[in-house]
Amino acid sequence: MAKRILAEIAKLTNVDQSKIPFGTLDITLHRDDLDNFKMPIIKDTVLPFDISSKNIILVDDVLYTGRTIRAALDVLMDFDRPKSIQLAVLVDRGSRELPIEAKYVGIKYNAKKFIKVECKETDGIDKVAGS
Repeated sequence: MAKRILAEIAKLTNVDQSKIPFGTLDITLHRDDLDNFKMPIIKDTVLPFDISSKNIILVDDVLYTGRTIRAALDVLMDFDRPKSIQLAVLVDRGSRELPIEAKYVGIKYNAKKFIKVECKETDGIDKVAGS
């Protein structure tokens, strides 16, 4: 999803996509519920640029308790201190446990049980389902 947003920003601004700093974070080892996973899957954190003095936009599919974003903030701070950090989410479920709010929100949806986001790039379809 973040790569799709990056492509749209590049198109709208007439900037070569490869010129816009982009990275990915693996928050697995920073989660506060790591004990709930039998075998956590560790992925790569890739930040091919110096984040200090940069304005960072974190992108996530669903914002609910805020714990995923808290873990992402911890990962970022392990690398350095950016100039600013903003958050973009596809779905804001409300019911925060931490004082974290998204600056950019696709839709606010107060689901009681779950939200499942599917993206064309990974699931073959763009879909948001909740209950």
